[in-house]
Amino acid sequence: MINYNPKDWFTFIFRIHKADTVKRLFPMFVAIALYSAAIAWLELEVFKLSEKDHLRNITAMHGLLGFVISLLLVFRTNTAYDRWWEGRKQWGMLVNNCRNLALKLQGVLPAGHPARAYFRHMIPNFAYTLKDHLRGELHVDKLENLSAEELSRLQEGIHVPNQIAAFIIAKANELYRQQVITGDQLITINHQLEALTDISGACERIKNTPIPFSYSVFLKKFIFFYVMTLPMGYVFGLGYLVVPMVVFIFYVLASLELIAEEIEDPFGKDANDLPTEMISANIRRHVQEIL
Repeated sequence: MINYNPKDWFTFIFRIHKADTVKRLFPMFVAIALYSAAIAWLELEVFKLSEKDHLRNITAMHGLLGFVISLLLVFRTNTAYDRWWEGRKQWGMLVNNCRNLALKLQGVLPAGHPARAYFRHMIPNFAYTLKDHLRGELHVDKLENLSAEELSRLQEGIHVPNQIAAFIIAKANELYRQQVITGDQLITINHQLEALTDISGACERIKNTPIPFSYSVFLKKFIFFYVMTLPMGYVFGLGYLVVPMVVFIFYVLASLELIAEEIEDPFGKDANDLPTEMISANIRRHVQEIL
């Protein structure tokens, strides 16, 4: 995730960073410019069409469709941002849940008990494995205090966060059987134990349910054909100035679609995705401070 000062206007305007859509769309800018110049040359120089020709009426179509495409893009960006913000809320809930679980364990476990060290490492391990699971990865070097048997189970399992949650729940029940904690205390921490898998499931729902394919394809086709027909009508009023105008309109429309594509999956490694690595590190630091 990019950290920035939202009040620094001029830096944003004149700096091109790695997530900027200008760099990604530049080849298309060149192609659109050449296409627009070719259309302008054919209409003005070869066929010598004038404003009296019926082709000029195509601008009326653009005026009508411009409102429609703006509504579609607003819906697209709002939907993508809702997914991004929902992902951030789930990871915020994970931070609070891990803190609450650590605080409750700190209160019920006797001072110096070995279980404190177990939970001190295992609760942050859940955050790290959830981060990797949402990215389709597994970095065991980021995990702490795992036995050989636990590590083997993690590498054999399909859903690693579930395995970590199972370790934590099994340890809590083992403490209950050993009468280290009472039944009431187990019930007290049970909500936080269940919330681990609830948060994992919510994040998986966001990741595995993208915007419907037909809607995404239709919007891309709409933008393409809208931009491709722009030079045909506006060349009569603008002449060769239609070339930069069409390129700029394409930049605006295509950039909104690219931004929506990037933020609708907020758990990856793109520049605008959620800082799940940093959040996991904060969870580890906070839990280890509590326990």
